[in-house]
Amino acid sequence: MNSASTDPAPRRSTLKALAEHLGLSTASVSLVINRSPAAKSIPEHTQDRIRAAARELNYRPNFMASSLRRQRSSTIGVLVPELSEGYAPQVISGIEDYLLEKGYFYFVVSHRRRADLLSRYPRLLQQRAVEGLIAVDTLCEEAMLVPLVSVSGHRDVEGVTNIALNHTQAARLALEHLHALGHRSIAFIKGQDFSSDTEVRWQAIGEAAKALGLPVDPRLVVQLEGNCPTSEPGAIVTRKLLTAKKNFTALFAFNDISAIGAIHALRAAGRRVPEDVSVVGFDDIPSAAFQNPGLTTVRQPLREMGVLAAETLLRRINAAPATPYAKVITVEPELVVRASSVAVRDR
Repeated sequence: MNSASTDPAPRRSTLKALAEHLGLSTASVSLVINRSPAAKSIPEHTQDRIRAAARELNYRPNFMASSLRRQRSSTIGVLVPELSEGYAPQVISGIEDYLLEKGYFYFVVSHRRRADLLSRYPRLLQQRAVEGLIAVDTLCEEAMLVPLVSVSGHRDVEGVTNIALNHTQAARLALEHLHALGHRSIAFIKGQDFSSDTEVRWQAIGEAAKALGLPVDPRLVVQLEGNCPTSEPGAIVTRKLLTAKKNFTALFAFNDISAIGAIHALRAAGRRVPEDVSVVGFDDIPSAAFQNPGLTTVRQPLREMGVLAAETLLRRINAAPATPYAKVITVEPELVVRASSVAVRDR
């Protein structure tokens, strides 16, 4: 038997005891401990004293009791398809930064595009008393009991605010860049059927190509399949393009992950990038700049979109009932030119 004594766990203090220890009112202490916006009226040095004393006296607020009392949970639910490198993690980083700053907790659930999970997860999150939902690249087709903000949403659904990229400008930036470099035979990789951006982006590409007089050859259009989050789907459809025996000097991919897969497939087939085929991606994920060559891409302000989604959702949560809300908030893209695209004449 181990003879070493074990110190008992320190007893948790109460809000009243903490306030008496500090010589402050329980209301002031509660505002600081619960990160209430009204705590801004309390001097910073007093807030520091309260937090230090709470640690010293082992005070922890009763979250459930506080939530019931205030009828607030300070909790948000976030729905994403998956969490591999690419789109969703960048958006979540912005959501996280803003919610942490505002003292909100959040759940993230990954539905993997499964219909049963897409139906069940929003209900489960609402049963856990989330005050609002953020859906990232997730089709929202029915109204919720709480406010919802959809990042890359394009459906007009009651109660939903859509954070949407200006896809018309995005397509124009990419195609004007390739057109200026002398490319007239361009291959395209479309997104999967289930992606919320696929159709609106493809329509924008068609309009931009028409305005520039660029032909869109159906033999040079392929579509990603499956929900594998790696670069392999991009490589698979690029191999299909190459078997079509239709020459192309540039390729515009649905996202950076598929563009990276396309580059691997092109090289495996003996095509040099960018000397033989220029490649343009979409999103500007962190690794895009570190590819060889660095990937030219249309940058979506993904982190900023996450911040905007969280900010919009909290504003809606804290608004009075029946307050009008924005249905669509549009953000602007930016073309980032790197080494994967060159002029045809430079070959």
